[in-house]
Amino acid sequence: MKKKATAFDYMLVIIFVLISLIMIIPIYKVLIDSFDLKTAYGMKLFPEKFGFAGYISVFTNPTLYKPFLVSIFTTIVGTITGLTVATLGAYVLIQWKMPGRTLLANIMLFTMIFNGGMIPTYLVMKSFHLTNTLFVVILLPAINVYNMVLMRNFFEGIPASLFESAEIDGCPPMGIFLRIVLPLSKAALTAIGLMYAVSYWNDYTNYKLYITNDNLYNFQMKLRSVIMGSDLPQAIGGATENTVKNAAVIVAILPFMIIYPFCQKYFIQGVNIGAVKE
Repeated sequence: MKKKATAFDYMLVIIFVLISLIMIIPIYKVLIDSFDLKTAYGMKLFPEKFGFAGYISVFTNPTLYKPFLVSIFTTIVGTITGLTVATLGAYVLIQWKMPGRTLLANIMLFTMIFNGGMIPTYLVMKSFHLTNTLFVVILLPAINVYNMVLMRNFFEGIPASLFESAEIDGCPPMGIFLRIVLPLSKAALTAIGLMYAVSYWNDYTNYKLYITNDNLYNFQMKLRSVIMGSDLPQAIGGATENTVKNAAVIVAILPFMIIYPFCQKYFIQGVNIGAVKE
């Protein structure tokens, strides 16, 4: 029997629609302004003078497309590095027979609550000569204990009989990891990989703290300069400053707007990692 909708259900729909409009309307305005070659302010349904000059200005000006390439490089390399650290660390933490496993897990969990702080971390990075290099913005976010704990919780949900069968057949620990654990962890890898990718793509703080060389800035650093008007690239093809600013914002958010629908199924599964135990 179909459940009859209640007043609470209608209220939820109204709230959902309002929240959706609050999020969609600003994005729609930025999108329209990115194609509008006429300087104007206020909300418009369609561009008054349509053109792609704003996007051409973004991708043809070295001050913006070079940081865009830096963002792509650090996002890809950082996500791979982060997943490697998280999966290997999580696999170590489920080795119940390993001496000191509990102590190691507690030490890592301790760092989720307490850390050395901004200045000590900077001094450590400087002592390793990692400042003003892309290594610092790749390695620091890769060491994420929270993602490692999520991955461990997923690994713990894999039936122990699979591990025992592999051990009886003479499969080494790394063989079990590569042939059994990783193939069964597509949802977790996708969900955590997406979180890594978003954090790398939107990273601003680490670049602000550890990078002073303009040639190593990512797209988010340059985007802030463009929005603030201190480093606005030269507009071409009739584009206005407002057009270029809005085009740069769309370029910053577009990649994950394209990627997320393809990863949504795995991401929803990954949200429940470790939530239910049999």
